[in-house]
Amino acid sequence: MPSRWITLALAALASTPAMSQQAADAVTTEGAAAGVVEGLSAEAAAAVEAKEAGEPVTSDTWMVAAANPLAVEAGAEVLRNGGTAADAMVAVQTVLGLVEPQSSGLGGGAFLVWYDAASGEITTLDGRETAPLAATPRYFQDETGEPLDFWEAVVGGRSVGTPGTPALMEAAHDRWGTQDWASLFERAITLAEDGFTVSPRLATLVADEPEDRLPRFEATAAYFYPDGSPIEAGDTLTNQDYADVLRAIAQRGSGAFYDGPIAEAIVEVVQANGGLLAMPDFATYEVVERAPVCVDYRETRVCGMGPPSSGALTVGQILGMLDAFDLAGMGPDSPEAWTLIGDASRLAFADRGRYMADSDFVPMPTEGLVDAAYLDLRAELLDPSRSLEEVAPGEPQWDHAMLWGDDASLELPSTSHISIVDAEGNALSMTTTIENGFGSRLFVRGFLLNNELTDFSFTTHDNGWPIANRVEPGKRPRSSMAPTIVMQDDQPLLVIGSPGGSRIIGYVVQGIINYVDWGMDPQQAVSAPHLVNRFGTFDIEAGTAALELDGPLQEAGFETSIQDLTSGLHVIALENGMLVGGADPRREGIALGD
Repeated sequence: MPSRWITLALAALASTPAMSQQAADAVTTEGAAAGVVEGLSAEAAAAVEAKEAGEPVTSDTWMVAAANPLAVEAGAEVLRNGGTAADAMVAVQTVLGLVEPQSSGLGGGAFLVWYDAASGEITTLDGRETAPLAATPRYFQDETGEPLDFWEAVVGGRSVGTPGTPALMEAAHDRWGTQDWASLFERAITLAEDGFTVSPRLATLVADEPEDRLPRFEATAAYFYPDGSPIEAGDTLTNQDYADVLRAIAQRGSGAFYDGPIAEAIVEVVQANGGLLAMPDFATYEVVERAPVCVDYRETRVCGMGPPSSGALTVGQILGMLDAFDLAGMGPDSPEAWTLIGDASRLAFADRGRYMADSDFVPMPTEGLVDAAYLDLRAELLDPSRSLEEVAPGEPQWDHAMLWGDDASLELPSTSHISIVDAEGNALSMTTTIENGFGSRLFVRGFLLNNELTDFSFTTHDNGWPIANRVEPGKRPRSSMAPTIVMQDDQPLLVIGSPGGSRIIGYVVQGIINYVDWGMDPQQAVSAPHLVNRFGTFDIEAGTAALELDGPLQEAGFETSIQDLTSGLHVIALENGMLVGGADPRREGIALGD
Protein backbone atom coordinates (compact mmCIF):
# COMPACT_ATOMS: atom_id res chain seq x y z
CA MET A 1 0.00 0.00 0.00
CA PRO A 2 1.51 3.37 -0.98
CA SER A 3 2.53 5.18 2.19
CA ARG A 4 1.57 8.57 0.72
CA TRP A 5 -2.07 7.56 1.21
CA ILE A 6 -1.49 7.52 4.97
CA THR A 7 1.00 10.33 5.49
CA LEU A 8 -1.49 13.02 4.47
CA ALA A 9 -4.52 11.43 6.11
CA LEU A 10 -4.22 13.32 9.38
CA ALA A 11 -4.53 16.56 7.42
CA ALA A 12 -8.20 15.69 7.07
CA LEU A 13 -8.69 16.86 10.64
CA ALA A 14 -8.17 20.38 9.42
CA SER A 15 -11.07 19.95 7.02
CA THR A 16 -13.71 19.03 9.57
CA PRO A 17 -17.02 20.75 8.69
CA ALA A 18 -17.72 23.79 10.84
CA MET A 19 -14.24 23.50 12.37
CA SER A 20 -11.68 26.22 11.80
CA GLN A 21 -8.02 25.48 11.01
CA GLN A 22 -7.06 26.78 14.45
CA ALA A 23 -9.52 24.48 16.21
CA ALA A 24 -8.49 21.51 14.09
CA ASP A 25 -4.86 22.12 15.01
CA ALA A 26 -5.89 22.16 18.65
CA VAL A 27 -7.28 18.67 18.28
CA THR A 28 -4.37 17.19 16.34
CA THR A 29 -1.20 18.70 17.73
CA GLU A 30 0.35 17.02 20.74
CA GLY A 31 0.52 20.10 22.95
CA ALA A 32 -2.94 21.48 22.29
CA ALA A 33 -4.51 18.03 22.55
CA ALA A 34 -4.05 18.28 26.30
CA GLY A 35 -7.52 19.79 26.49
CA VAL A 36 -8.94 16.57 25.17
CA VAL A 37 -6.82 14.11 27.17
CA GLU A 38 -6.52 16.04 30.44
CA GLY A 39 -7.45 13.81 33.35
CA LEU A 40 -7.34 10.59 31.34
CA SER A 41 -5.59 7.45 32.43
CA ALA A 42 -2.09 6.74 31.15
CA GLU A 43 -3.52 4.00 28.93
CA ALA A 44 -6.04 6.35 27.32
CA ALA A 45 -3.42 9.07 26.86
CA ALA A 46 -1.17 6.50 25.19
CA ALA A 47 -4.04 5.57 22.87
CA VAL A 48 -4.37 9.22 21.86
CA GLU A 49 -0.65 9.32 21.10
CA ALA A 50 -0.87 6.09 19.09
CA LYS A 51 -3.65 7.53 16.94
CA GLU A 52 -1.70 10.72 16.34
CA ALA A 53 1.28 8.59 15.29
CA GLY A 54 -0.91 6.56 12.93
CA GLU A 55 -0.41 3.35 14.91
CA PRO A 56 -3.12 0.80 15.77
CA VAL A 57 -3.86 -0.26 19.34
CA THR A 58 -3.66 -3.96 20.27
CA SER A 59 -5.07 -6.16 23.01
CA ASP A 60 -5.48 -9.88 23.68
CA THR A 61 -8.57 -9.51 25.91
CA TRP A 62 -11.08 -6.75 25.10
CA MET A 63 -11.31 -3.46 23.23
CA VAL A 64 -13.59 -0.46 22.85
CA ALA A 65 -13.46 2.32 20.25
CA ALA A 66 -15.67 5.41 20.35
CA ALA A 67 -15.69 9.13 19.60
CA ASN A 68 -14.44 10.61 22.88
CA PRO A 69 -11.70 9.38 25.25
CA LEU A 70 -13.87 9.96 28.34
CA ALA A 71 -16.57 7.71 26.91
CA VAL A 72 -14.04 5.08 25.89
CA GLU A 73 -12.62 5.06 29.42
CA ALA A 74 -16.10 4.51 30.84
CA GLY A 75 -16.56 1.47 28.62
CA ALA A 76 -13.08 0.19 29.37
CA GLU A 77 -13.77 0.28 33.10
CA VAL A 78 -16.85 -1.91 32.61
CA LEU A 79 -14.94 -4.38 30.43
CA ARG A 80 -12.04 -4.47 32.86
CA ASN A 81 -14.48 -5.44 35.61
CA GLY A 82 -15.82 -8.37 33.61
CA GLY A 83 -18.75 -6.71 31.87
CA THR A 84 -19.97 -7.61 28.42
CA ALA A 85 -19.92 -5.46 25.31
CA ALA A 86 -23.60 -4.67 26.00
CA ASP A 87 -22.77 -3.45 29.50
CA ALA A 88 -19.91 -1.33 28.20
CA MET A 89 -22.13 0.19 25.50
CA VAL A 90 -24.47 1.64 28.14
CA ALA A 91 -21.56 3.31 29.90
CA VAL A 92 -20.10 4.62 26.63
CA GLN A 93 -23.41 5.95 25.33
CA THR A 94 -24.33 7.79 28.52
CA VAL A 95 -20.96 9.56 28.58
CA LEU A 96 -21.11 10.36 24.85
CA GLY A 97 -24.48 12.02 25.43
CA LEU A 98 -22.78 14.32 27.91
CA VAL A 99 -19.43 15.13 26.29
CA GLU A 100 -20.49 15.24 22.61
CA PRO A 101 -24.20 16.10 22.92
CA GLN A 102 -24.28 17.40 19.35
CA SER A 103 -24.01 13.87 17.95
CA SER A 104 -26.05 11.42 20.04
CA GLY A 105 -27.78 10.93 23.36
CA LEU A 106 -30.97 10.09 25.21
CA GLY A 107 -32.97 12.29 22.84
CA GLY A 108 -32.01 10.26 19.77
CA GLY A 109 -31.95 6.75 18.37
CA ALA A 110 -29.55 4.01 17.31
CA PHE A 111 -29.05 0.74 15.44
CA LEU A 112 -27.15 -2.11 17.09
CA VAL A 113 -25.53 -5.22 15.58
CA TRP A 114 -24.51 -7.96 18.03
CA TYR A 115 -22.41 -11.09 17.56
CA ASP A 116 -22.99 -13.64 20.32
CA ALA A 117 -19.89 -15.71 21.01
CA ALA A 118 -21.82 -18.51 22.73
CA SER A 119 -24.34 -19.12 19.95
CA GLY A 120 -22.45 -17.74 16.95
CA GLU A 121 -25.55 -15.78 15.96
CA ILE A 122 -25.84 -12.18 14.78
CA THR A 123 -28.77 -10.12 16.08
CA THR A 124 -29.76 -6.59 15.11
CA LEU A 125 -31.84 -4.22 17.23
CA ASP A 126 -33.69 -1.23 15.82
CA GLY A 127 -33.83 1.73 18.21
CA ARG A 128 -34.73 4.23 15.50
CA GLU A 129 -37.04 7.15 16.33
CA THR A 130 -40.68 7.03 15.21
CA ALA A 131 -42.95 9.66 13.70
CA PRO A 132 -45.75 10.99 15.92
CA LEU A 133 -49.02 9.10 15.65
CA ALA A 134 -50.63 12.41 14.68
CA ALA A 135 -48.28 12.96 11.72
CA THR A 136 -49.50 12.82 8.12
CA PRO A 137 -47.65 12.39 4.81
CA ARG A 138 -47.83 16.18 4.31
CA TYR A 139 -46.14 16.86 7.64
CA PHE A 140 -43.22 18.67 5.96
CA GLN A 141 -45.27 20.65 3.43
CA ASP A 142 -46.80 24.09 3.60
CA GLU A 143 -50.46 24.96 3.07
CA THR A 144 -50.02 24.86 -0.70
CA GLY A 145 -48.43 21.40 -0.67
CA GLU A 146 -44.89 22.67 -1.31
CA PRO A 147 -42.01 21.15 0.71
CA LEU A 148 -40.83 23.27 3.62
CA ASP A 149 -37.37 24.80 3.59
CA PHE A 150 -35.07 22.20 5.14
CA TRP A 151 -33.80 24.33 8.02
CA GLU A 152 -37.30 25.59 8.74
CA ALA A 153 -38.26 21.96 9.31
CA VAL A 154 -35.14 20.99 11.28
CA VAL A 155 -35.03 23.65 13.97
CA GLY A 156 -37.84 23.29 16.50
CA GLY A 157 -40.38 20.67 17.49
CA ARG A 158 -41.65 19.56 14.07
CA SER A 159 -38.54 17.45 13.39
CA VAL A 160 -38.54 15.50 16.69
CA GLY A 161 -39.35 11.80 16.64
CA THR A 162 -39.91 9.53 19.65
CA PRO A 163 -36.42 8.81 21.05
CA GLY A 164 -35.27 5.19 20.97
CA THR A 165 -31.83 5.21 22.60
CA PRO A 166 -32.94 4.72 26.25
CA ALA A 167 -35.10 1.72 25.28
CA LEU A 168 -32.32 0.27 23.12
CA MET A 169 -29.77 0.48 25.93
CA GLU A 170 -32.12 -1.41 28.22
CA ALA A 171 -33.06 -3.99 25.58
CA ALA A 172 -29.40 -4.77 24.89
CA HIS A 173 -28.60 -5.00 28.59
CA ASP A 174 -31.59 -7.27 29.25
CA ARG A 175 -30.42 -9.67 26.54
CA TRP A 176 -26.66 -9.66 26.93
CA GLY A 177 -25.65 -7.68 30.00
CA THR A 178 -24.23 -9.20 33.19
CA GLN A 179 -23.42 -6.14 35.30
CA ASP A 180 -25.76 -4.29 37.61
CA TRP A 181 -27.77 -1.86 35.46
CA ALA A 182 -27.43 1.11 37.82
CA SER A 183 -23.65 0.75 38.05
CA LEU A 184 -23.31 1.43 34.32
CA PHE A 185 -24.48 5.02 34.77
CA GLU A 186 -22.04 5.95 37.53
CA ARG A 187 -19.26 7.38 35.38
CA ALA A 188 -21.60 9.59 33.37
CA ILE A 189 -23.39 10.82 36.51
CA THR A 190 -20.08 11.70 38.16
CA LEU A 191 -18.86 13.58 35.09
CA ALA A 192 -22.14 15.46 34.81
CA GLU A 193 -22.11 16.52 38.46
CA ASP A 194 -18.38 17.17 38.94
CA GLY A 195 -17.82 18.56 35.46
CA PHE A 196 -16.02 17.54 32.27
CA THR A 197 -13.60 19.40 30.05
CA VAL A 198 -15.16 20.87 26.91
CA SER A 199 -13.35 19.49 23.87
CA PRO A 200 -12.14 21.65 20.96
CA ARG A 201 -14.61 20.01 18.58
CA LEU A 202 -17.66 20.70 20.76
CA ALA A 203 -16.54 24.28 21.45
CA THR A 204 -15.97 25.06 17.79
CA LEU A 205 -19.27 23.59 16.66
CA VAL A 206 -21.12 25.66 19.28
CA ALA A 207 -19.28 28.85 18.31
CA ASP A 208 -20.03 28.34 14.63
CA GLU A 209 -23.78 27.79 15.03
CA PRO A 210 -25.92 30.45 13.30
CA GLU A 211 -27.85 32.72 15.64
CA ASP A 212 -31.21 31.40 14.46
CA ARG A 213 -30.42 27.80 15.41
CA LEU A 214 -28.71 26.73 18.64
CA PRO A 215 -28.90 30.12 20.46
CA ARG A 216 -32.55 30.49 19.51
CA PHE A 217 -34.04 28.60 22.47
CA GLU A 218 -33.72 29.77 26.06
CA ALA A 219 -32.77 26.47 27.72
CA THR A 220 -30.36 25.58 24.93
CA ALA A 221 -28.68 28.96 25.02
CA ALA A 222 -28.36 28.88 28.81
CA TYR A 223 -26.31 25.67 28.62
CA PHE A 224 -24.17 26.22 25.53
CA TYR A 225 -23.85 30.03 25.82
CA PRO A 226 -23.52 30.80 29.54
CA ASP A 227 -23.36 34.55 30.17
CA GLY A 228 -24.17 35.04 26.49
CA SER A 229 -20.87 33.63 25.20
CA PRO A 230 -20.28 30.18 23.67
CA ILE A 231 -18.53 27.57 25.76
CA GLU A 232 -14.82 27.31 25.02
CA ALA A 233 -12.38 24.45 24.74
CA GLY A 234 -10.92 23.71 28.16
CA ASP A 235 -13.95 25.01 30.07
CA THR A 236 -15.35 22.77 32.79
CA LEU A 237 -19.04 22.13 32.17
CA THR A 238 -21.51 20.55 34.58
CA ASN A 239 -24.99 19.23 33.83
CA GLN A 240 -27.03 18.42 36.93
CA ASP A 241 -30.25 17.96 34.96
CA TYR A 242 -28.61 15.23 32.87
CA ALA A 243 -27.28 13.56 36.01
CA ASP A 244 -30.79 13.56 37.50
CA VAL A 245 -32.26 11.95 34.36
CA LEU A 246 -29.54 9.29 34.32
CA ARG A 247 -30.11 8.57 38.01
CA ALA A 248 -33.84 8.11 37.37
CA ILE A 249 -33.19 5.67 34.50
CA ALA A 250 -30.58 3.85 36.58
CA GLN A 251 -33.11 3.34 39.34
CA ARG A 252 -36.27 2.61 37.32
CA GLY A 253 -35.04 1.50 33.94
CA SER A 254 -36.08 3.10 30.65
CA GLY A 255 -39.64 3.39 31.97
CA ALA A 256 -38.44 6.46 33.87
CA PHE A 257 -37.85 8.07 30.49
CA TYR A 258 -41.00 6.95 28.68
CA ASP A 259 -43.86 7.11 31.19
CA GLY A 260 -43.31 10.01 33.56
CA PRO A 261 -42.08 13.57 34.04
CA ILE A 262 -39.16 13.23 31.59
CA ALA A 263 -41.44 12.30 28.68
CA GLU A 264 -43.94 14.96 29.76
CA ALA A 265 -41.19 17.59 29.69
CA ILE A 266 -40.15 16.52 26.19
CA VAL A 267 -43.73 16.62 24.92
CA GLU A 268 -44.31 20.06 26.42
CA VAL A 269 -41.23 21.55 24.74
CA VAL A 270 -41.86 19.86 21.39
CA GLN A 271 -45.49 20.94 21.20
CA ALA A 272 -44.61 24.48 22.29
CA ASN A 273 -42.29 24.65 19.31
CA GLY A 274 -44.52 23.37 16.53
CA GLY A 275 -44.25 19.58 16.91
CA LEU A 276 -46.83 16.84 17.32
CA LEU A 277 -45.06 14.41 19.66
CA ALA A 278 -47.41 13.28 22.45
CA MET A 279 -47.45 10.90 25.42
CA PRO A 280 -49.06 8.03 23.43
CA ASP A 281 -45.97 8.09 21.18
CA PHE A 282 -43.82 7.33 24.21
CA ALA A 283 -46.22 4.72 25.57
CA THR A 284 -46.23 2.76 22.30
CA TYR A 285 -42.52 2.95 21.48
CA GLU A 286 -40.75 -0.41 21.08
CA VAL A 287 -37.27 -1.60 20.14
CA VAL A 288 -37.59 -4.04 17.24
CA GLU A 289 -35.39 -7.06 16.58
CA ARG A 290 -34.83 -7.43 12.85
CA ALA A 291 -33.13 -9.99 10.66
CA PRO A 292 -29.56 -8.99 9.74
CA VAL A 293 -28.73 -8.27 6.13
CA CYS A 294 -25.61 -10.19 5.04
CA VAL A 295 -23.69 -10.25 1.74
CA ASP A 296 -20.71 -12.36 0.74
CA TYR A 297 -17.58 -10.40 -0.19
CA ARG A 298 -14.30 -12.14 -1.04
CA GLU A 299 -13.82 -14.71 1.73
CA THR A 300 -15.97 -12.77 4.20
CA ARG A 301 -19.63 -12.25 5.02
CA VAL A 302 -20.58 -8.61 5.68
CA CYS A 303 -23.55 -8.27 8.06
CA GLY A 304 -25.46 -5.24 9.25
CA MET A 305 -28.76 -3.52 9.96
CA GLY A 306 -31.69 -3.94 7.60
CA PRO A 307 -34.62 -1.59 6.95
CA PRO A 308 -35.44 1.05 8.06
CA SER A 309 -31.70 1.48 7.68
CA SER A 310 -30.43 1.50 4.12
CA GLY A 311 -26.92 0.96 5.48
CA ALA A 312 -26.41 -2.80 5.21
CA LEU A 313 -28.38 -3.09 1.98
CA THR A 314 -26.44 -0.34 0.21
CA VAL A 315 -23.06 -1.39 1.64
CA GLY A 316 -23.88 -4.95 0.63
CA GLN A 317 -24.93 -3.96 -2.87
CA ILE A 318 -21.74 -1.99 -3.47
CA LEU A 319 -19.48 -4.76 -2.22
CA GLY A 320 -21.50 -7.43 -4.01
CA MET A 321 -21.05 -5.64 -7.34
CA LEU A 322 -17.32 -5.16 -6.70
CA ASP A 323 -16.73 -8.80 -5.78
CA ALA A 324 -16.06 -9.70 -9.43
CA PHE A 325 -13.20 -7.19 -9.77
CA ASP A 326 -9.59 -7.48 -8.61
CA LEU A 327 -9.39 -4.38 -6.44
CA ALA A 328 -6.41 -5.80 -4.59
CA GLY A 329 -4.43 -5.94 -7.80
CA MET A 330 -5.43 -2.41 -8.73
CA GLY A 331 -4.46 -0.82 -5.41
CA PRO A 332 -5.82 2.21 -3.50
CA ASP A 333 -4.30 4.83 -5.82
CA SER A 334 -5.80 3.31 -8.98
CA PRO A 335 -8.30 5.45 -10.93
CA GLU A 336 -9.75 2.21 -12.30
CA ALA A 337 -10.50 0.92 -8.81
CA TRP A 338 -12.21 4.17 -7.82
CA THR A 339 -14.16 4.28 -11.07
CA LEU A 340 -15.60 0.88 -10.17
CA ILE A 341 -16.27 1.86 -6.55
CA GLY A 342 -17.84 5.15 -7.58
CA ASP A 343 -20.23 3.67 -10.13
CA ALA A 344 -21.14 0.69 -7.93
CA SER A 345 -22.07 3.25 -5.29
CA ARG A 346 -24.15 5.25 -7.75
CA LEU A 347 -26.06 2.13 -8.81
CA ALA A 348 -26.69 1.18 -5.18
CA PHE A 349 -27.85 4.69 -4.27
CA ALA A 350 -30.29 4.63 -7.18
CA ASP A 351 -31.89 1.51 -5.68
CA ARG A 352 -31.74 3.09 -2.23
CA GLY A 353 -33.67 6.14 -3.38
CA ARG A 354 -36.46 4.10 -4.93
CA TYR A 355 -36.93 1.03 -2.78
CA MET A 356 -35.57 1.49 0.75
CA ALA A 357 -37.72 2.59 3.70
CA ASP A 358 -39.33 1.25 6.88
CA SER A 359 -40.36 -2.28 5.87
CA ASP A 360 -43.04 -2.30 8.59
CA PHE A 361 -44.93 0.23 6.45
CA VAL A 362 -43.93 -0.44 2.85
CA PRO A 363 -43.15 -3.75 1.14
CA MET A 364 -39.49 -3.94 0.21
CA PRO A 365 -37.49 -6.30 -2.04
CA THR A 366 -34.90 -6.76 0.70
CA GLU A 367 -33.72 -10.20 -0.42
CA GLY A 368 -33.90 -9.23 -4.09
CA LEU A 369 -31.69 -6.18 -3.60
CA VAL A 370 -28.78 -8.29 -2.34
CA ASP A 371 -29.44 -11.42 -4.39
CA ALA A 372 -26.16 -12.55 -5.95
CA ALA A 373 -27.65 -12.97 -9.40
CA TYR A 374 -29.15 -9.45 -9.31
CA LEU A 375 -25.84 -7.93 -8.18
CA ASP A 376 -24.00 -9.81 -10.94
CA LEU A 377 -26.33 -8.23 -13.48
CA ARG A 378 -25.76 -4.78 -12.02
CA ALA A 379 -21.99 -5.41 -11.98
CA GLU A 380 -22.06 -6.06 -15.73
CA LEU A 381 -22.79 -2.35 -16.17
CA LEU A 382 -19.48 -1.37 -14.56
CA ASP A 383 -16.47 -0.36 -16.66
CA PRO A 384 -13.13 0.35 -14.92
CA SER A 385 -12.05 2.63 -17.76
CA ARG A 386 -15.07 4.88 -17.95
CA SER A 387 -17.83 6.14 -15.68
CA LEU A 388 -21.43 5.34 -16.48
CA GLU A 389 -23.17 8.05 -18.46
CA GLU A 390 -26.50 7.29 -16.85
CA VAL A 391 -27.56 5.44 -13.70
CA ALA A 392 -31.08 4.23 -12.92
CA PRO A 393 -32.64 1.95 -10.31
CA GLY A 394 -32.58 -1.73 -11.17
CA GLU A 395 -35.38 -4.27 -11.05
CA PRO A 396 -34.72 -6.60 -8.12
CA GLN A 397 -36.94 -9.60 -7.65
CA TRP A 398 -40.05 -8.97 -5.54
CA ASP A 399 -42.25 -11.44 -3.72
CA HIS A 400 -45.08 -9.30 -5.13
CA ALA A 401 -45.26 -6.33 -7.46
CA MET A 402 -44.75 -2.77 -6.18
CA LEU A 403 -43.68 0.46 -7.82
CA TRP A 404 -42.29 3.51 -6.02
CA GLY A 405 -41.17 7.00 -6.91
CA ASP A 406 -37.61 8.21 -6.38
CA ASP A 407 -36.80 9.90 -3.06
CA ALA A 408 -34.37 12.79 -2.67
CA SER A 409 -34.47 13.36 1.09
CA LEU A 410 -31.48 14.94 2.81
CA GLU A 411 -29.48 13.25 5.53
CA LEU A 412 -26.88 15.55 7.04
CA PRO A 413 -23.65 14.40 8.73
CA SER A 414 -23.38 14.10 12.48
CA THR A 415 -23.95 10.96 14.57
CA SER A 416 -21.43 8.75 16.46
CA HIS A 417 -20.26 5.16 16.35
CA ILE A 418 -19.24 2.60 18.99
CA SER A 419 -17.32 -0.65 18.37
CA ILE A 420 -16.72 -3.08 21.26
CA VAL A 421 -15.36 -6.62 21.68
CA ASP A 422 -15.47 -8.11 25.18
CA ALA A 423 -13.36 -10.78 26.88
CA GLU A 424 -15.89 -13.50 26.02
CA GLY A 425 -15.63 -12.71 22.32
CA ASN A 426 -18.98 -10.96 21.97
CA ALA A 427 -18.89 -8.08 19.47
CA LEU A 428 -21.06 -4.98 19.28
CA SER A 429 -21.31 -2.41 16.51
CA MET A 430 -23.69 0.48 17.23
CA THR A 431 -24.28 3.72 15.36
CA THR A 432 -26.11 6.31 17.42
CA THR A 433 -27.47 9.73 16.50
CA ILE A 434 -29.67 12.77 17.03
CA GLU A 435 -29.31 13.36 13.23
CA ASN A 436 -27.93 16.77 12.26
CA GLY A 437 -25.41 18.34 14.63
CA PHE A 438 -27.34 19.51 17.74
CA GLY A 439 -30.51 17.89 16.36
CA SER A 440 -33.64 20.01 16.65
CA ARG A 441 -31.72 22.43 18.91
CA LEU A 442 -34.30 21.82 21.65
CA PHE A 443 -32.65 21.11 25.03
CA VAL A 444 -34.73 19.31 27.66
CA ARG A 445 -33.59 18.02 31.06
CA GLY A 446 -29.93 18.26 30.10
CA PHE A 447 -29.96 16.66 26.64
CA LEU A 448 -30.79 17.63 23.06
CA LEU A 449 -33.73 16.25 21.10
CA ASN A 450 -33.32 14.71 17.66
CA ASN A 451 -34.38 16.13 14.31
CA GLU A 452 -34.69 12.63 12.88
CA LEU A 453 -38.00 13.16 11.11
CA THR A 454 -36.28 15.31 8.48
CA ASP A 455 -34.80 12.04 7.17
CA PHE A 456 -38.25 11.39 5.68
CA SER A 457 -39.04 12.59 2.18
CA PHE A 458 -40.65 16.03 2.26
CA THR A 459 -42.64 15.10 -0.86
CA THR A 460 -45.14 12.24 -0.97
CA HIS A 461 -45.14 11.36 -4.69
CA ASP A 462 -42.82 11.38 -7.68
CA ASN A 463 -44.49 11.59 -11.08
CA GLY A 464 -47.62 10.08 -9.60
CA TRP A 465 -45.87 7.23 -7.80
CA PRO A 466 -45.87 7.22 -3.97
CA ILE A 467 -42.47 7.62 -2.31
CA ALA A 468 -41.56 4.74 0.00
CA ASN A 469 -39.84 6.99 2.54
CA ARG A 470 -42.74 9.42 2.97
CA VAL A 471 -43.99 10.37 6.45
CA GLU A 472 -46.59 8.08 8.06
CA PRO A 473 -47.82 7.85 11.69
CA GLY A 474 -45.49 5.71 13.79
CA LYS A 475 -43.12 5.09 10.88
CA ARG A 476 -39.34 5.12 11.22
CA PRO A 477 -37.43 7.33 8.75
CA ARG A 478 -34.93 5.73 6.44
CA SER A 479 -31.35 5.93 7.67
CA SER A 480 -27.87 5.43 6.23
CA MET A 481 -26.40 4.28 9.53
CA ALA A 482 -24.39 1.15 8.85
CA PRO A 483 -23.12 -0.60 11.97
CA THR A 484 -21.36 -3.63 10.53
CA ILE A 485 -19.71 -6.87 11.61
CA VAL A 486 -17.61 -8.61 8.95
CA MET A 487 -17.45 -12.35 9.49
CA GLN A 488 -14.87 -14.89 8.30
CA ASP A 489 -15.03 -18.62 8.99
CA ASP A 490 -18.07 -17.98 11.22
CA GLN A 491 -16.07 -15.63 13.47
CA PRO A 492 -15.97 -11.83 13.59
CA LEU A 493 -13.16 -10.35 11.54
CA LEU A 494 -14.00 -6.64 11.62
CA VAL A 495 -16.32 -4.51 13.79
CA ILE A 496 -16.84 -1.23 11.99
CA GLY A 497 -19.12 1.78 11.55
CA SER A 498 -19.07 5.55 11.15
CA PRO A 499 -21.09 8.76 11.42
CA GLY A 500 -21.47 10.98 8.37
CA GLY A 501 -25.07 11.16 7.09
CA SER A 502 -25.58 9.43 3.76
CA ARG A 503 -21.78 9.34 3.32
CA ILE A 504 -21.67 6.73 6.11
CA ILE A 505 -22.22 4.07 3.46
CA GLY A 506 -19.17 5.13 1.47
CA TYR A 507 -17.00 5.44 4.57
CA VAL A 508 -17.86 1.93 5.72
CA VAL A 509 -17.40 0.44 2.24
CA GLN A 510 -14.00 2.08 1.94
CA GLY A 511 -12.98 0.94 5.42
CA ILE A 512 -13.81 -2.66 4.53
CA ILE A 513 -12.01 -2.47 1.17
CA ASN A 514 -8.99 -0.82 2.81
CA TYR A 515 -8.71 -3.75 5.22
CA VAL A 516 -9.83 -6.72 3.13
CA ASP A 517 -8.47 -5.81 -0.31
CA TRP A 518 -5.66 -3.37 0.31
CA GLY A 519 -4.11 -4.87 3.43
CA MET A 520 -4.24 -1.80 5.63
CA ASP A 521 -4.19 -2.22 9.38
CA PRO A 522 -7.23 -0.80 11.24
CA GLN A 523 -5.62 2.58 11.94
CA GLN A 524 -4.47 2.94 8.35
CA ALA A 525 -7.92 1.87 7.15
CA VAL A 526 -9.69 4.66 9.04
CA SER A 527 -7.01 7.29 8.36
CA ALA A 528 -6.87 6.80 4.59
CA PRO A 529 -8.17 9.71 2.47
CA HIS A 530 -11.81 9.48 1.43
CA LEU A 531 -13.45 9.41 -1.96
CA VAL A 532 -17.25 9.11 -1.87
CA ASN A 533 -19.80 8.92 -4.66
CA ARG A 534 -23.51 8.85 -3.89
CA PHE A 535 -25.49 10.60 -6.60
CA GLY A 536 -22.97 11.12 -9.42
CA THR A 537 -20.44 13.69 -8.25
CA PHE A 538 -17.26 12.20 -6.79
CA ASP A 539 -16.50 13.89 -3.45
CA ILE A 540 -12.73 13.95 -2.86
CA GLU A 541 -11.33 14.73 0.59
CA ALA A 542 -9.63 18.10 0.77
CA GLY A 543 -6.04 18.32 1.95
CA THR A 544 -5.19 14.67 1.32
CA ALA A 545 -3.38 12.50 -1.23
CA ALA A 546 -6.77 11.62 -2.72
CA LEU A 547 -6.51 14.90 -4.65
CA GLU A 548 -4.10 13.12 -6.98
CA LEU A 549 -7.10 11.19 -8.32
CA ASP A 550 -9.08 14.33 -9.17
CA GLY A 551 -7.76 14.65 -12.70
CA PRO A 552 -7.91 10.94 -13.61
CA LEU A 553 -11.49 10.66 -12.34
CA GLN A 554 -12.53 13.66 -14.39
CA GLU A 555 -10.88 12.07 -17.41
CA ALA A 556 -12.93 8.94 -16.72
CA GLY A 557 -16.07 11.05 -17.02
CA PHE A 558 -16.91 11.94 -13.41
CA GLU A 559 -17.75 15.33 -12.05
CA THR A 560 -15.66 15.89 -8.93
CA SER A 561 -15.93 18.10 -5.86
CA ILE A 562 -13.25 18.79 -3.26
CA GLN A 563 -15.00 18.35 0.09
CA ASP A 564 -14.37 18.24 3.82
CA LEU A 565 -15.25 14.60 4.53
CA THR A 566 -15.47 14.19 8.29
CA SER A 567 -15.97 10.52 8.94
CA GLY A 568 -15.75 9.00 12.41
CA LEU A 569 -14.80 5.39 11.70
CA HIS A 570 -14.11 3.20 14.73
CA VAL A 571 -12.76 -0.24 13.87
CA ILE A 572 -11.73 -3.35 15.76
CA ALA A 573 -10.15 -6.25 13.85
CA LEU A 574 -9.82 -9.76 15.28
CA GLU A 575 -6.52 -11.18 14.04
CA ASN A 576 -5.01 -14.47 15.23
CA GLY A 577 -6.37 -14.16 18.75
CA MET A 578 -5.50 -10.47 19.00
CA LEU A 579 -7.68 -7.38 18.86
CA VAL A 580 -6.35 -4.53 16.72
CA GLY A 581 -8.15 -1.19 16.83
CA GLY A 582 -8.19 2.12 15.04
CA ALA A 583 -9.96 5.44 15.65
CA ASP A 584 -10.62 8.06 13.01
CA PRO A 585 -8.10 10.94 13.25
CA ARG A 586 -10.76 13.35 12.00
CA ARG A 587 -12.47 13.18 15.39
CA GLU A 588 -11.44 13.00 19.03
CA GLY A 589 -12.04 9.31 19.72
CA ILE A 590 -9.64 6.49 20.53
CA ALA A 591 -9.46 2.71 20.56
CA LEU A 592 -8.49 1.24 23.93
CA GLY A 593 -7.71 -2.32 24.96
CA ASP A 594 -6.62 -4.18 28.07
